[in-house]
Amino acid sequence: MKKINKKWLVLLTIGAVVAVWYGLGLGDYFSLAQLKQQQATITQWTQGNLALSALLFTLLYTLMAALSLPGAAIFTLAGGALFGLGLGVILVSIASTIGATLAFLIARFLLYDWVQQRFGERLKAINGGIEKDGAFYLFSLRLVPVFPFFVINLLMGLTPISTRTYFGVSWLGMLPATVVYVYAGTQLAGIDSLNDILSPGLVTAFVLLGIFPLLAKVAIGILQRRKVFAGWARPTAFDRNLIVIGAGAGGLVTAYIAAALKAKVTLVEKHRMGGDCLNTGCVPSKALIRSARFLADVQRSGTLGMTTASAKADFGEVMARVQRIIKKIEPHDSAERYRKLGVEVIQGTATLQSPWEVSIETAAGPTTLTSRAIVIATGAHPFVPPIKGIETVNARTSDTIWALDSLPRRLLVLGGGPIGCELAQAFQRLGSAVTLVEMLPRILIREDEDVSVLISRRLAAEGVTLLTAHRAVEFHHNSEEKLLRCEALHTNGKTREVAFDELLVAVGRKANTKGYGLERLGIPLNDNGTIHTNDYLQTRYPNIYAVGDVAGPYQFTHTAAHQGWYGAVNALFDPLKKFRADYRVVPWATFTDPEVARVGLNETEAREQKIDYEVTTYGIDDLDRAITDEAAIGFIKVITPKGKDRILGVTIVGEHASDIIAEYVLAMKHGIGLNKLLGTIHIYPTMAEANKYVAGNWKKAHAPERILQWLLRFHAWRR
Repeated sequence: MKKINKKWLVLLTIGAVVAVWYGLGLGDYFSLAQLKQQQATITQWTQGNLALSALLFTLLYTLMAALSLPGAAIFTLAGGALFGLGLGVILVSIASTIGATLAFLIARFLLYDWVQQRFGERLKAINGGIEKDGAFYLFSLRLVPVFPFFVINLLMGLTPISTRTYFGVSWLGMLPATVVYVYAGTQLAGIDSLNDILSPGLVTAFVLLGIFPLLAKVAIGILQRRKVFAGWARPTAFDRNLIVIGAGAGGLVTAYIAAALKAKVTLVEKHRMGGDCLNTGCVPSKALIRSARFLADVQRSGTLGMTTASAKADFGEVMARVQRIIKKIEPHDSAERYRKLGVEVIQGTATLQSPWEVSIETAAGPTTLTSRAIVIATGAHPFVPPIKGIETVNARTSDTIWALDSLPRRLLVLGGGPIGCELAQAFQRLGSAVTLVEMLPRILIREDEDVSVLISRRLAAEGVTLLTAHRAVEFHHNSEEKLLRCEALHTNGKTREVAFDELLVAVGRKANTKGYGLERLGIPLNDNGTIHTNDYLQTRYPNIYAVGDVAGPYQFTHTAAHQGWYGAVNALFDPLKKFRADYRVVPWATFTDPEVARVGLNETEAREQKIDYEVTTYGIDDLDRAITDEAAIGFIKVITPKGKDRILGVTIVGEHASDIIAEYVLAMKHGIGLNKLLGTIHIYPTMAEANKYVAGNWKKAHAPERILQWLLRFHAWRR
């Protein structure tokens, strides 16, 4: 039998039982007045048929609880009146727990898959909380009888809590109320209404019982902190409120926020202020891309009506310009600026000596500081894979490519991610013959396939040789040149040789965790080498935090800065207050030409998550501004739930995509749908108009056809 048929069978069965219950008025037999009136007769029969009556009582109670039928409180009283306190508690406890678990399982069977598929993304935080602390939450709810138990059964069935946990915690949590009600049943003669059982004082007692597991959770947290800090001598006073290790984007924002909040904060950096982004990443790469873009514009000048236009790159001058740009931006991240903001900046190497102590090796000698909290923001470095012979070819990375003083005639790029694609295109435009080797079947694997195809075609059209689905096997030399032997996957081991003059390795980045004392403190790492943190960016030690590339899950400058706020505030105010890091709306861009920008889900991820979605697209080749600028290439793709205008994700390929995406980031952050974007005035002619047009396409696809037909008749009548 198909799953859907089984669900309908369960629904029909439940509906039939409920119909019979209410149709025959069976609920009238389970009132307090009826129980008191028939107590003598039922008690006499029960005493003569104890085993049978106990079985029938348990089965009927279980059925009522499983189907959430009214009368459970009366049945609990009956358990005490008929079987006494001891046996009554046993029977009621067994029946109520089994019934509650059956109701839980029914809700899970009927609704769990649908709810998780439809709302899974928004339920991530709740699911995570239930998986971690579900037993505490359930115990609290069970202890407080003012919460309807049938609601708890239904809602918990929609969460990932295990059936075994649900059964055990429900039994334990309902036991105090069960004892109270069963005992009241033994005194049935003196009870005129349920209010005689649930007096204000007794309800207050249950509420206090409900608070108990939360207090217990706090107590357990304190015990865990004591356990993790065991063996370390905590200073009686501290030199600083906060020490930040690393002055990249994450560390700079953390230190800035801490100083703005009037904390005494020290920032330690062993290399250059600004980290990778300023010195070897975002800033130099975008400066290089801009110079290369100018050459590309000159080469297509004929499309703009120019009869002659020429330019030749002086690679030395291009690289000098890159360094000038770095120098111009450098003051924004300088030690001088941060000192003026109230941050103590120390140039040196920091090492954790204890959860509160940091030793710093400086040019003037070593020093040791203590701090209530520490934030690790040490960033990441390019990963160089252990390919045979790679150490013999002077492999360069995104950190070291800027030391080139002459343009390589042939550049080999290993890796088809954002960095590899950006620099491959830039060097090709500057005059290198670029070959890009990627082991996966396509470049930009995190994006949808149509994105990869468009960028691949653009790179190939500009002269980049793309070798996707090729695995680098060995680097070697012949008498004249450097060579890579790579294997074409899915071709029975067929190999080819690629000659090159310079090698750029761009296959990913690895967190900087060595040499900072993490091993001494036993701070664990994730499988990918980043520092393991909780939702609040805390490491194993609750006063030591990690932000930025060293922590993940994203390795972007803007997410490092985003985490820096959480790192600072949580480090300064925990345990009084702390905030979960929010990654619900994280945008990013690849700065190829055309650019690729994304926020939220793409089509591939929506399929993997089994979301019932639809796609609305708009071709930028139809946009007036794109046509006037000879930039009519690319598209906008918006993912929404089926039939709704709520934005789940957006992918943009086109000129200025990294700027155009900002409107969608704001919309997703604040719950603005496509209908409201459509009703927003956009300047004509601009690239941002594309956002309005894609919203218009969604609206056309969801036009109210029946109303429009009536309007057609209405206007015909008026004519």
